[in-house]
Amino acid sequence: MSFDTRSLAIATAGFCAFVNLYNVQALLPDLAAEFGASASEVSWLMTAGTGAIALTAPFTGVLADVLGRKRLITAAMFAVVVPTLLMTLVNSIPAFVFWRFVEGLLLPPIFTVAVAYIGDEWPPADVPRVAGLYISGTSIGGFCGRFIPGVLTDLIGWRLAFSVVALLTLVTAIIVARMLPPERNFVREGGFLSSLRQMLRHLRDPQLIATYAIGFGVLFNFIATFTYVSFHLAAPPYLFSPTLLGALFFTYLASSPIVPWVGRAIALFGRRPFVLGVIALWIIGALLLLAGPISVIMTGLTLCAICGMVCQAISTGYVAMTAKEGRSSAVGLYGTAYYVGGSAGAFLGGIAWTFAGWGGCVAMIVAMQIVIGAIVATAWGR
Repeated sequence: MSFDTRSLAIATAGFCAFVNLYNVQALLPDLAAEFGASASEVSWLMTAGTGAIALTAPFTGVLADVLGRKRLITAAMFAVVVPTLLMTLVNSIPAFVFWRFVEGLLLPPIFTVAVAYIGDEWPPADVPRVAGLYISGTSIGGFCGRFIPGVLTDLIGWRLAFSVVALLTLVTAIIVARMLPPERNFVREGGFLSSLRQMLRHLRDPQLIATYAIGFGVLFNFIATFTYVSFHLAAPPYLFSPTLLGALFFTYLASSPIVPWVGRAIALFGRRPFVLGVIALWIIGALLLLAGPISVIMTGLTLCAICGMVCQAISTGYVAMTAKEGRSSAVGLYGTAYYVGGSAGAFLGGIAWTFAGWGGCVAMIVAMQIVIGAIVATAWGR
């Protein structure tokens, strides 16, 4: 099994997880119209997926200890095909939400265990390169999860679009099953009770608590921004189709050439001043979303995508640097806070949309950005 083949398999696993996590986001306005649901009600499709991830992410490592890493990754990838296909048969929002929740439960065994596999199976000098390939796979998967269903919904309808996503998931599962070798360097950790004790210790560390709060705010803003801008642009005077709504997520790709330079920027400016500057730009990007011209809105979305991704990269690294032991459980708790934030962004964004429209959503987003900035300024170490 070649080294490059293993890297491709890991990137494919990341692609599979994120293409399924975001497969409904660009379709929410169409689904709301078809099922006669409000924006707040249909946003539960996002809340269910991220909420399920938040529940299972910290404990996936314990399950991998029992089943083995490759076995768990591939089993979860094949299993995700089932709820994705069953979503094509639903006739109500509650049924749709149920299968999205099931889908979310199956995603942490893919992406969290893949990260652990990288750390175990590659020499330390190669880990950053392979992790970069994995992150590229997740980024492309997140984009395709929004763009492909949007285009296919215009061409063949959303039910067949989800069938295509299920087929794509099956193909990626087969690729990983064939190309990813079984783990060779895996060392069993202490089990459930040991992981639980480590988590409790992490929750007494003020630096980690602050960073978990920042992670909460990052995905809160991502989900609130990109979910409800779809409703804003699907309404008059824009009347965006699902294809155009999916194309909004090209802005996500703008961060790809920038994030690898974050380490140099931190060395040049210092972590805290740099992040505060990024948050200031993020606020400007959010305020641009209130403008009328599409070009200005797209500029705002691009700024929001870049600044959010930079904050995510820095805060994840800060967790790994701050945790002196039990780094896997520390990162797992960060993942829980991150996805709880995404669920809250979808839910509270729906309330803001219902009572105050797009302007209310943007005000909520800016308020969360200010909170993140205050945490960085007051709680992060110098």
